[in-house]
Amino acid sequence: MAISLVYSPRYLLHNRGIEHPESPQRLAVLVRRLQNSPLKEHLEWEDPLEASDEDLLRVHTKAYINLIKTLSFMGGGWLDNDTFVSSASFNIATLAVGGAMRAFELAIRDGVHSFALLRPPGHHASRDKGAGFCIFNNIACGVRYAQEKLGIKKVLIVDWDLHHGNGTQDIFYEDPSVLYFSTHQYPWYPGTGKIEETGKGEGKGFTVNVPLPAGCGDDEYIRIYEEILPPLVRRFSPDLIAVSAGFDAHFADPLGGMFLSPFGYASLTRILKQLNYELNKRGIVFLLEGGYNADGLSASVEAVIGELLEAKLPISRSEHKASEDVRLRVNQIISEVKTLHSL
Repeated sequence: MAISLVYSPRYLLHNRGIEHPESPQRLAVLVRRLQNSPLKEHLEWEDPLEASDEDLLRVHTKAYINLIKTLSFMGGGWLDNDTFVSSASFNIATLAVGGAMRAFELAIRDGVHSFALLRPPGHHASRDKGAGFCIFNNIACGVRYAQEKLGIKKVLIVDWDLHHGNGTQDIFYEDPSVLYFSTHQYPWYPGTGKIEETGKGEGKGFTVNVPLPAGCGDDEYIRIYEEILPPLVRRFSPDLIAVSAGFDAHFADPLGGMFLSPFGYASLTRILKQLNYELNKRGIVFLLEGGYNADGLSASVEAVIGELLEAKLPISRSEHKASEDVRLRVNQIISEVKTLHSL
C-alpha cells in the first residue's frame, strides 16, 4: 500500500521576499519531514499536471485570470491586504491547480489516497476574486476537472481548515452535485460560514456549516465528525471524497484559537477513511490549505498519512480540555446543525 504525494519544488517560487505567514518555508519544512519520515518507503512522489486556461475557466472568470496574468507580468502586486502576487505567482498558482487535478486523477483512476502539497492555498478564492492568501481555488478546479473529464458525478468536500472556505462555498452554493461540509472557527476570518448558510436554489441543503467557538480541541472535533458527518454522507452518497486539508486549527498555530493535535487530525482521517470504505473503492483526495506553524503542520500531515497507511506512528496529543462554556456551545451547535439538516 502506498500514498501518492503530488509536489513540485516550483511551489516554493511563489514568494514576495517579505515575512508572510504563507511562506515557502512552511512547505519546505513539511517536505523535508516526509522525505525523512519512517513512512518514506510508502510514499510515491508525483509531479503536478500543467493546468491550462481552459482548466482555470471551469471555475474562474476570464477577466480574473487575465488580472492575475497581468499582475504577474508587471512584477506582482496585492489582491487584498493579505494576498500577494509575485512575478512567478500566475504560473505557480496555475501549477497548484494542476497539482489538484493530478491528485484527483490518482484517486479516481488508480484508486489510491492522494495528498497534494500545494502553494498557494485555494479555498478563499471565488470565481472572480482572490483573498486570504489564495489566488485560484484548487479544490474547486479539481472537482470540476473530475466531473467533466473523469466521470465523477457527486463530490463531498470536507473543509477542516481553521478558516471557513468562503470561496469554495460560493462556487458550489447552488450546485446539488457537491456537498460542502466545513468546520471552522467562528467568528473569525473571513466572517462567513454561519449555520444558516445552507445553499441556494437547487443547491439548498448541500452546504453544511459547523461554526465553532475558539477553544475547541480533539474531543470536540472528533465528536462533530462522528455525529454529524456520517449520516450526512450516507444520505448524499458521493462518488468521491475530497478534503481541503488546512492545519491551522493546530494548537501551536499563530493564526487561530483552536487546539487540534496530530492525534486529532489522524482521528478525523480515520472517520473519513471508514466512510470512504463504505461508499466506494476510490481514494480520498487531500489538498493542502492553511497551517502556519511549520512543525505543527508537518507533524499533522505525517499523522494523516500515517493513518491512511495504518502505520503505528507515535503521535502527539494535546493536553487541552475545552472549557465548560465551549463544551455547552458545541452541544448546542451540533443540535442546531442536526435539526436544520434533518439528521
